[in-house]
Amino acid sequence: MRTLKLNEDSSKLANEVISDLKASPSLELFKCIQCGMCTSLCPGARYSDYNPREMVKRVLDGDESVISDDNIWNCFYCYTCHSVCPANNSASVVNQILRQMAINKGEQTERLAAFLTYGDSFLEIGIGSIPAAFFDTLVKDFGPDWLDLKINLDSVRKDLGLGPVTLPEDSIEEINEILHITGFTKKMDKIKGSK
Repeated sequence: MRTLKLNEDSSKLANEVISDLKASPSLELFKCIQCGMCTSLCPGARYSDYNPREMVKRVLDGDESVISDDNIWNCFYCYTCHSVCPANNSASVVNQILRQMAINKGEQTERLAAFLTYGDSFLEIGIGSIPAAFFDTLVKDFGPDWLDLKINLDSVRKDLGLGPVTLPEDSIEEINEILHITGFTKKMDKIKGSK
């Protein structure tokens, strides 16, 4: 059990969340009534120990240990919580901000390893692609036809009268420049360096 000191500002964490760039001006974090609607329909809560209501309560209580909690990584960002909240709060947005706080502190970056390949594909081919680390799972879920489609995608697209998926080299260079200017490349390097 955590004891609050009388002079402790328990709203510090909540104010940090609200002032984050990802937080919409309409985010009503302080109006949360702890009704549990977010948790009742959350697929992450249904299949894991993630509890959006509890996460928001911990933020409102100033419990910074929520930033390091493994359970915040079980949110799917489906925004179901947002769509049912009577106070116009969004546990999904709060979750995104907490995850970014963890990443900024150099915590939980191992959870991003598989997803870094998405960023690498933007840098290499100018578009997102499914990371090779997920291929076995996709074959298991969708069967061997998925891998056959992946391998023969160019010929399937040609048969359908579609152009190739690959971008021209000058487009890839332009995308790389945008990713560099926006800080995407630097952020990728920072995450890779803190693993």
